[in-house]
This record gives sequence, C-alpha cells and structure tokens, in this order.
Amino acid sequence: MKLLKLTGLLSLALLFGCADKEVTVPDVPPSQLYAEAQESLQGGNWTSAIERLEALDSRYPFGAYTEQVQLDLIYAYYKNDDLALGLATIERFSRLNPTHERSDWVLYMRGLTHMAQDRNFMHDLLRVDRSDRDPEPVKAAFADFDRLLKRYPNSAYAEDAQKRMVALKNRLANYDLATADFYVRREAWIAAINRAQEIQKTYPDTEAARQSLVLQKKAFEELGMQEQVERTEKLMELNPL
Repeated sequence: MKLLKLTGLLSLALLFGCADKEVTVPDVPPSQLYAEAQESLQGGNWTSAIERLEALDSRYPFGAYTEQVQLDLIYAYYKNDDLALGLATIERFSRLNPTHERSDWVLYMRGLTHMAQDRNFMHDLLRVDRSDRDPEPVKAAFADFDRLLKRYPNSAYAEDAQKRMVALKNRLANYDLATADFYVRREAWIAAINRAQEIQKTYPDTEAARQSLVLQKKAFEELGMQEQVERTEKLMELNPL
C-alpha cells in the first residue's frame, strides 16, 4: 500500500513538474521562428523544433513557410516518436497538396511512421520476440511502400521502400506462423493446417513458409491423414530449413 501511495505521489509530482516546465514560444517574426526551428532540427532537438514549428503552423497558417513547416513537422514528429501526430499531419498535407513535388517523400514517411508503430522500445531492449503482436501497422506500412513504388517508380526512396517491403513481408509471415503454432499448441489441427497453407500461398519465399510445413505435418499426423503427411514431407525435402 505504501508503495502504491509513493508511486501515485511520484506520478503527480512528475505531472505537475511537466506542467511547470511548459514552454511558451516567444512571439517573434516568422522568419526568426523558422530559423530557430531549423537550428533545432539540425541539432536533433526534436522537442524544441516541434514547439517552434507548431507555433508557426498555428500563428501563420497561410504564410510563406506553410508547406515546408508541415513537411518539417512530419519529420520531427517521426523522430520524436509522436507517431499519431505525424500521421495526422501527413493526412492533412496530402489532402491539401495532392500534387506536391515531394508527395513521394510524404508517402515514404507515412510508411516509415506506420513501421515505427510496430516498434516497441522494451521489446527491442530485451530482444523479445514480437511476432505475435498485432500486425495492422505493418500491413499499413506495406501498403504505403507498395503505393510509392507504383506511383513513383523512379523516386529516390523507391529502392529503400522495396527493401523494407521484404522485411515487412517476413514480419507478416512470422505473425501468421505464430498463429499457426498457437493452433497446434491448442490442438486445433484444422485451423493450424489452414493457417500454414495460407502462409505458403501468400508468403511462399519466406522462412516462415518453410517452417509452417513442420506444423502442417504435425497437424496431419495428429489427424491420421497419412497421404497428406507424405505430401508435406516431400514439400519439406524441396524446401529445406
């Protein structure tokens, strides 16, 4: 109980401490404010950059810096892990500037931001397998990069987007593999077979597809389906781990 009270008091102290430290951006000319934002961006001071860019965006919504401020905010939000704000800014910019010359970069950043939503600091730190996590952000990122390649095949970001799609495809395949493994552990043999075959159909060139054959064989064995077991064994010989 004492520990809970202490934790609560600490949380309140941090909350009020953050409120006291809230910074009000000075009312200076937009050129000065933008120069300060650029200096913060170049120095990697994302919080300071965001404060000044947001001030510019709200005080001068139709100013000379409008479009560049939003582009800079997209980048700063991404670097600062303000991912929801980043996506909202991307949607706003794309809606207002559908034919902008940097639309390929905006779409690329949308993919990166969705990818970042799948990231978890503690999982990275502890090297925890996260293949069973919700893959919706991964699907969104894959769609973003796929759209980039189709709309802007000659973009400077196309090659990197294509490489990231390979990693994303493996991530999605591993999620389905984790699901198939769950079904095997629950002795849901038909569900395991269906999921394993779906992996082989959708992601045939992945490690997960080859691993799914092991689960498929196990499920067929448990169901006493010897002919299917033998077919799976042949597939395993053709696709060794």
